[in-house]
Amino acid sequence: MIKPLKDRVLIKMVENEETTKSGIILSSGAKEKPQVAEVIEVGPGGEKEGKEIKMYIKKGDKVIINKYSGTEIKYENEDYIIVSEDDILAIIE
Repeated sequence: MIKPLKDRVLIKMVENEETTKSGIILSSGAKEKPQVAEVIEVGPGGEKEGKEIKMYIKKGDKVIINKYSGTEIKYENEDYIIVSEDDILAIIE
């Protein structure tokens, strides 16, 4: 299991099959990188520049992230991204 440190969050991108208005299904190469992800694990927070970092994200949240943020990793044949909590723009409710 991967456990992020400090204000880091382990996410997995949510794959959306995309269809145009005319019904054509776009391949993964023809569409932009998705920005919706599921939170897999959350770091404990900590301290940054003398201020306490409180984590507002929790495991299982669906989030929107900055388009090209984070570090991509592969673990047990699964693709994940580790991002800073600052790279998460919103929680989808």
